[in-house]
Amino acid sequence: MLARQRLWLRRRYTVLVAAILIPAIASAAQWPPEQQLEPRQASATLHTEPATFNPDEFAPAVHSDTDSSFFATDGLTGPAARPLFAAGSALDQARAEQCLTMAVYYEAATEPDDGQRAVAQVVLNRVAHPSYPNTVCGVVFQGSERSTGCQFSFTCDGSLARRPAAFWWDRARRVAHAALTGAVYGPVGLATHYHTLQVHPSWSDSLVAVMTIGAHRFFRWPGAAGQRAAFSVAYQGGEPAAMPHPRALTPAFDSDPDPIALARAYEATVAHIVPLRAQDRPAAPAYSAAVEARGGDALFRADSLPAGGGLSPELERSGQWLQRP
Repeated sequence: MLARQRLWLRRRYTVLVAAILIPAIASAAQWPPEQQLEPRQASATLHTEPATFNPDEFAPAVHSDTDSSFFATDGLTGPAARPLFAAGSALDQARAEQCLTMAVYYEAATEPDDGQRAVAQVVLNRVAHPSYPNTVCGVVFQGSERSTGCQFSFTCDGSLARRPAAFWWDRARRVAHAALTGAVYGPVGLATHYHTLQVHPSWSDSLVAVMTIGAHRFFRWPGAAGQRAAFSVAYQGGEPAAMPHPRALTPAFDSDPDPIALARAYEATVAHIVPLRAQDRPAAPAYSAAVEARGGDALFRADSLPAGGGLSPELERSGQWLQRP
């Protein structure tokens, strides 16, 4: 009887030790040293080595200005965005990749590949639009000084307190690296907004629904703000730190921009830019009958203006002694 009790206690002890050690070993194996940092420390860790990815995965979504199918739409998506290439110093490029990786990870870590590419494309679409900051980190952390209402919820709702899982982080980083080296996810078009299917923001009925991927529905602006010509900002780098802004008692007035108000503000700035119609072009000047007989307006073209004469004697002697000593 005593031997049986000892055997039972030994088995219980073995199970208890295994329950403690196995998760600890698995956790240590899952987390490489650079991923065991707190979020603010991780944001300062610069991944300068190139991430490996397969360019062929993204090739079908890349369009060029000369592509005849570029402007082919399904009635919702519209044209694809222009490619964005990382610019600035090595620090700028590392910060841009870090911020875009954070957005892809915390917004769509478990989404399908297309869902992650779409999230990255929305961030870059905003970078290219004058209504938003012109840096990747500026777009991602816009409004993060607020306790609520930031542009990307993970920057102000405490999500950054969670350590990223190494496997999913590396997956998100490959998507971010591809997007910052010219890959364009064409199906999402010029979308600048999205939300999860669990919510219905007030602005969603005023924007054009592009598509739904996984748990997110993507939208683009109607009117001039959503046209390809509006996405005219050339990315130059100059990335701020890859971390949330300090909390402020009085957030910046533009930290929580309403999508509809932004669209109206943009259209107000371009309302005076009207294409020059043929009937609005200035008429050719009228000439006297004598000038018309000699050729009219053709006399005053650049290739028929009178040639200049020779230099004056004073200029011809420029640099010469007037009188030698």
